[in-house]
Amino acid sequence: MMRKWEAKLKKIEELASQYERKPLLSVYRPRLSKPEEPPSIWKLFPRQSQAFDFVKSCKEDVHVFALECNVGDGQRSYLVTTYAQLWFYYKFRKTLLHCYEVIPENAVCKLYFDLEFNKPANPGADGKRMVALLIEHVCKALQELYSVHCSAEDVFNLDSSTEEKFSRHLIFQLHDVAFKDNIHVGNFVRKILQPALHLLAKDDGIPETLDHECFQFSEAPLKQGISFNKVSADEDKEEGWTLNSEKLEKLGPPKQSDPDLSFLIVKNHMGEKHLFVDLGVYTRNRNFRLYKSSKIGKCVVLEVAEDNRFFPKQPKNVSKENQYFLSSLVSNVRFSDTLRILTCDTSQNKEKRSGYFNSTSTSVETLEGFQCSPYPEVDRFVLSLVNRSDVKGGIRCWNYFFPEELLVYDICKYRWCENIGRAHRSNNIMILVDLKNEVWYQKCHDPVCKAVNFKSDYFPLPADVSLRYLLKEEEEVIADGMSPHEAPPCKPSPGASLGADSGSGSDDVCLLQAAEDAELADTAENGLLSHNGIGDEIPDELIMEVLQD
Repeated sequence: MMRKWEAKLKKIEELASQYERKPLLSVYRPRLSKPEEPPSIWKLFPRQSQAFDFVKSCKEDVHVFALECNVGDGQRSYLVTTYAQLWFYYKFRKTLLHCYEVIPENAVCKLYFDLEFNKPANPGADGKRMVALLIEHVCKALQELYSVHCSAEDVFNLDSSTEEKFSRHLIFQLHDVAFKDNIHVGNFVRKILQPALHLLAKDDGIPETLDHECFQFSEAPLKQGISFNKVSADEDKEEGWTLNSEKLEKLGPPKQSDPDLSFLIVKNHMGEKHLFVDLGVYTRNRNFRLYKSSKIGKCVVLEVAEDNRFFPKQPKNVSKENQYFLSSLVSNVRFSDTLRILTCDTSQNKEKRSGYFNSTSTSVETLEGFQCSPYPEVDRFVLSLVNRSDVKGGIRCWNYFFPEELLVYDICKYRWCENIGRAHRSNNIMILVDLKNEVWYQKCHDPVCKAVNFKSDYFPLPADVSLRYLLKEEEEVIADGMSPHEAPPCKPSPGASLGADSGSGSDDVCLLQAAEDAELADTAENGLLSHNGIGDEIPDELIMEVLQD
């Protein structure tokens, strides 16, 4: 008996020693149990800006989603997580019922539409036929303006109609083609709907001045022509096409040859005429409802339409529903060498961005696209790379890929390629800046380099260009401008991850920490993170209840 007691005591002492060497965390942070499951990144923020700041501090491939809170108040909280993590909880459709994708400002994205009309006010309207005619018109416009071939089989058609309202979302799944950002998408949509806008203006007695706004169509890098007036080319012999204001003035009112878009004119419940296409969904950081989600207070979810003709290819180990979910995400566009970026810019914005881009060491005219990305410090660094010896290079255009936090710069007047150890004779290069990993590297448009998928060595970004430095600098500027009685804003510290504090001393921090701890406690108590993967969810009700408290 004594020996058994001594053995038991020895075992307890050994366990105590192990716990001293490896103590338990002060707050239990459960992880998903299976190695094939996604890493646990799940952060809630009361403000959208805080969510995007946290995304910048993350090395993981995370995104921002909006969650509707209470019926009627319009408030939303913002969730930062990965696509895989969200789908892991979202697929069971028991919680997270009212979710929206936040389409990031300046990010490359897909072409998309939000369509709706009031059924009682439009008794003769055939919604399905109107959708089919619109898709046909958009496909013709893409072919004419950008030489992009597509059909209804490339359009993901989602439906959330009720007895009162016909409602659709269209997301174009163009092969290796995307738009520079959703502002350019909006410009394109308004341009191709000019005949319908003329009809509205005529019916309402509004002067027909809509045609007089000049639009610039291009693709970056430019590869194919557009069937409008050709404008002068730069010294790199890269041609552009534009429909100038003089031409528009000559066009005047709609011609008989213009497409008949009268089917797009519908009435609201007050009898007032408006467009079938909602033109208000092309704004910065737009919230766009997710596949299988409903608006709060409504029970109708966004699901695949009966007349949908798009069917995604199913990779191994990816379900059909998961593929539909990924296809419905407007900003889910990955960088590739073959990807064509389409632009549609107004002449007014073009003039604002024309001229010279000034840096400390050089003054270089930008030939196409925007002259300044959302990160001017990075722009200046890139310009310093392409201004060496007697060669004065410049930034032709830039594109931002949100999923990878990747800035892709098309360079002009500088063609040095590391692959061949000299400058290309006619093909330009690209400088790619990976903001997450804080490195840059070079690729080029040369067919031989593309054939071997050439990518230069990775080089670290200077300390004063890294996102960590820029975020810290921004925090210091904000703090310096505050009064002693003002609380500092809630911002994540560099390298923050799930379970790390986002700040100290503010109500926001306490709120977020309380929300996170309550989620984790509820998860542990109810066994949601089980080994069998059933019911692996964090209830919406709990999230909203904590946010209210």
